[in-house]
Amino acid sequence: MNSDRSKPPPPAGDLLKKIRAAARQEQFLEVVSPEEAKTRFESHLDLKPLGREKVLLANALGRVLADDLAAPVDAPPFDRSNVDGFAVSASDTEGASDAAPRKLALNAEVLTCGTAPALTVAPGTATAIATGGVIPRGADAVVMIEWTDLFEADPPAIELRRAVAAGQFVSYAGSDIARGENLLRGGILIGSREIGMLAACGIAEIEVVRKPKVAVLSTGDELVSPGEKLKPGSVYDSNGAIIAAAISEAGGEPVSLGAFPDDEKQLAAALKRALDDCDMVVLSGGTSKGAGDFSHTVVSKLGAPGILVHGVALKPGKPLCLAVIGKKPVVVLPGFPTSAIFTFHAYAAPVIRAFAGQPPVSAEQINAKVPVRLPSEMGRKEFVLVALVAGDGETIAFPISKGSGAVTTFSEADGFLEIDALASALDANTENKITLLGRAARIPDLVIVGSHCVALDAVLSKLAEQGLSVRRISVGSQGGVSAAKRGECDLAPVHLVDPKTGIYNEYLLSPGLSLVKGWERMQGFLYRPGDQRFEGKRADEAIKTALADPSCLMVNRNAGAGTRVLIDQKLGGKKPGGYGNQPKSHNAAAAAIAQGRADWGIAISSVAKLYGLGFLPIAPEHYDFLLVEQRHERDAVKAFFKALRDPDVRAKIEQLGMRPVDA
Repeated sequence: MNSDRSKPPPPAGDLLKKIRAAARQEQFLEVVSPEEAKTRFESHLDLKPLGREKVLLANALGRVLADDLAAPVDAPPFDRSNVDGFAVSASDTEGASDAAPRKLALNAEVLTCGTAPALTVAPGTATAIATGGVIPRGADAVVMIEWTDLFEADPPAIELRRAVAAGQFVSYAGSDIARGENLLRGGILIGSREIGMLAACGIAEIEVVRKPKVAVLSTGDELVSPGEKLKPGSVYDSNGAIIAAAISEAGGEPVSLGAFPDDEKQLAAALKRALDDCDMVVLSGGTSKGAGDFSHTVVSKLGAPGILVHGVALKPGKPLCLAVIGKKPVVVLPGFPTSAIFTFHAYAAPVIRAFAGQPPVSAEQINAKVPVRLPSEMGRKEFVLVALVAGDGETIAFPISKGSGAVTTFSEADGFLEIDALASALDANTENKITLLGRAARIPDLVIVGSHCVALDAVLSKLAEQGLSVRRISVGSQGGVSAAKRGECDLAPVHLVDPKTGIYNEYLLSPGLSLVKGWERMQGFLYRPGDQRFEGKRADEAIKTALADPSCLMVNRNAGAGTRVLIDQKLGGKKPGGYGNQPKSHNAAAAAIAQGRADWGIAISSVAKLYGLGFLPIAPEHYDFLLVEQRHERDAVKAFFKALRDPDVRAKIEQLGMRPVDA
């Protein structure tokens, strides 16, 4: 092959300028500590409630009361009965018993709810009264109807077999809420209970703290609004939706302005409008130092005092940019979702809460053991999201490491741990403080750690119908084996073949572990339909063809994956082009082929079908479960086994192109 033909042509003039600009990169202004960033930012802000407004009681839920509120009426507004019975004078009941009942004449009225008494309870008389009825003049107690017998006479009377004390079964006016007392304190977050108190006092509208209006913008040529079709190289704008929801949770009113392309003029105009109309601006994306990242440049031209922080010693979150324009805060979050959410909650949410009159959030912390070593970058405080599971007498914190570009990481996490900026790693089996996200974490009923498969969702859906919570942590087959041996899970899904015998999973057994059969899934050679190098061939022939063509790129799998063992067997020690591309899932491998970044790979048939790829079968693999035997009698484990053999579940697994194995 002519070596000159393998070199790309030199770029044209405009393209060359872009390449040079991207390679040059604009550096961060100054990377400061997380504490210094917060101090600089908040020192330029007046962190007080922005103002107040009146709202109807029906719209008051979740709002913050502006001022102390005194009760305008008593509750209850009158003395009322707590039971169905008879209003009496307690002195008329003295000495009443089964042996010596007291006879009281009944007055000619019945006091139901909403009926004003017309007659006085004179000595020796009683008035029939319902629960909630107004206590009549002359009465100071109520006797339960069960303590009386009707005495047929004209007029009728009752015989009372039990004495009552003055005030018995009576709620006095103002005993719940007294007129003039402080009903609710200013600054309280109004919930359903507070709504009930306000309604009981007849209050129809109240003054609340005005919600800060927070503009939400995203920037990036790659962004596509949800609902539209993805183009090559594009991603959906998830940050806009996530941040808008987080603003609402923090007490603000999000004003979603959408996503903007990497165009300085368009972005500058949008930011100016946002500052005119809103109390605060949150922008995600374009704050790093690479090509197309110029959000910080646009913000720096909006006015004084301008950018206060650009670059924080955080991981994730280093590109964070904090500014104040006039008196309005502007927060430019990193574009990757996990980085954006972390930095939003650390720097933007406290400001929104202060503007909304809400108190600072005090996060709950617990101690937990981290089972694996976590390397860290010196000089940056690192936050690591974790999932919590119950170990033998202790809580285990499993790191969730999908990267800062992952959208699902936060939803799967129970909390996070911090690694100090001066530490190069957190050692395995270290006990660490875990800051919980949201409410106190609930330890799940069932913990599954290991390889993931779409068919597993069919089993877990059956458990969800029974109200069982499941923590699933996808760390690959080898990671699952390690977790099972350490007793950190109930079940570990695995699909690892013994290189010596060719038998799946049985060689992984050790004392304390047993094997539960799951299902078979066919593995095979994946390629793009129409590729004449592979059409009509057997898998082994296709692999030979691929290895003989230097321009044919493969996509591999990560070390520790069951499919990786099969791939290495088929390659026989060879490492063709693309061998170093090692994604962690069947889906990622299929996507690389479908998008033309690779030409072939090995994955399961269901994924080939999902991505519209050609498939040449190689051999079935067994997807089974290692069971930690001491967990065998747990109700959730038994429910899992039952679901695994459920006919409806098995039918769903078969629909996915897999074959359930009989126990």
